[in-house]
Amino acid sequence: MRDEQPSVMDRVANSAFLAIIAMARLLPYDRRIPAMGWVFSRVIAPVAGWRTRIRDNLHLARPDLTKPEVEALVRAVPDNAGRSLAEIYAGEEFTRRIHEDDPLEGPGLPALEAAFEEGRPVILACAHFGNYDAMRAALTGRGWPVGALYRPMNNQAFNRHYIPAITAIAEPIFPRGRSGFAAMLRFLKGGGGLALGFDQYLRDGAELRFFDLPTKTVLTPAELAARYDALLVPISGIRQPDGLAFRVHVGEPVEQDEPRRMMQALNDDLERLIRQHMDQWFWIHRRWK
Repeated sequence: MRDEQPSVMDRVANSAFLAIIAMARLLPYDRRIPAMGWVFSRVIAPVAGWRTRIRDNLHLARPDLTKPEVEALVRAVPDNAGRSLAEIYAGEEFTRRIHEDDPLEGPGLPALEAAFEEGRPVILACAHFGNYDAMRAALTGRGWPVGALYRPMNNQAFNRHYIPAITAIAEPIFPRGRSGFAAMLRFLKGGGGLALGFDQYLRDGAELRFFDLPTKTVLTPAELAARYDALLVPISGIRQPDGLAFRVHVGEPVEQDEPRRMMQALNDDLERLIRQHMDQWFWIHRRWK
């Protein structure tokens, strides 16, 4: 069991983050979100080593990009990350905008509507793209039951306010672990929609392709879809050119097949989306090892 007492470094890092959030909240929403993007892009990213990691990943996946294109993404990717975090901590200001816009669209939307109407289980395959919480807010805005599996942060002090923040956007949320997984399955079998990420490297995952490179990919979304006859759809909250609004794109449902093929279809769908919006995927992840 993890020690619930945060370390000194965790407390210092958490205090610094809370101070930044407190200062940002002095600004109106339309200025706060881009301001947090600027802080992450120009201050946090260089200190945290994100710029080097973004360059390394782009060198692997997009060696065709010019140096100016890479450097533009080095600034834009952390900007999107900072905006997303500010939106999570904006609470009702963020969810109200999403609910009012009702930004759901895409070829998979009719199938998604039918599944929720019928009470059929739904697997929402999502990635660290745009703002994935825009998707949860959009679905709950229509009154649809949407849960999510999450990984608690290593910084215990940060968890104490981060978990309530993501819970305020939509619930239920289920922590990774035996008890969380059991509760998640009960929710899914009861006809809920379950958001599951699939775009991070998983050491024990299946070796599939992403940007024509081998990488380990989780099979759980496909396996659960097959086991419970759940609709499996890719879904993404795409940030719009104004930097504040979103369109929530529901992709084509993935047909039942062998789990590796289903997850490869999701990898391919995500790659197409990223190529259209290179600045919105979290290139900071160590996706290829």
